[in-house]
Amino acid sequence: MSAKDCGNHDHKRRKLYRRLFSAFLAFVIIVLLVILIIWLVLRPTKPRFVLQDASVYQFNLSGLNLLSTTVQISLVSRNPNDRIGVYYDRLVVYASYRNQQVTLGTVLPSTYQGHNEVIVWSPFLNGASVPVSPYLGLAIGQDQNVGYYILNIKVDGRVRWKVGTWISGHYHLNVNCPAYLRLDGHGGGGNGVMVKLQVPVGCSVDV
Repeated sequence: MSAKDCGNHDHKRRKLYRRLFSAFLAFVIIVLLVILIIWLVLRPTKPRFVLQDASVYQFNLSGLNLLSTTVQISLVSRNPNDRIGVYYDRLVVYASYRNQQVTLGTVLPSTYQGHNEVIVWSPFLNGASVPVSPYLGLAIGQDQNVGYYILNIKVDGRVRWKVGTWISGHYHLNVNCPAYLRLDGHGGGGNGVMVKLQVPVGCSVDV
């Protein structure tokens, strides 16, 4: 084979590679444009959660640093999307005090939330004789003397998005709602009923 033939062969090969690369680049650009158009049309927004109400009927610490807690909450979720539905496949809600979980996880029923739909859950959260660290016991005593507590209502779960007939895979959902509580008749050893302050609390949501 002559050197001229080899040169032509290499030139054709480079030309083929350039065409393949151009075709691949065009495909990537088209895919990105489609994704951008879909995003602009759908404007996906994560669900919004609000802690509407919280009543603590028990928040008692024994001498062995064992905490017993009973809380009822009203948690509101709104889907702000006009074209996207949300599947809540598994939601577990619990109460946390100073970054320590103080109730067992309560499983909320799986449900579907349509466009701009609002869902309200009103579960009880319970923790019987939950061991807590000594510093937490001191903090509880200080808060009881003041008459105010801050509990964090947390939700851990999985969601899926629905657009038309298409349903996405699972995404992890984390919700954190700070509940500012006032102890009625405080000074009685923590046996009074605490009620949430009148203003509903917005929650932080991570998906």
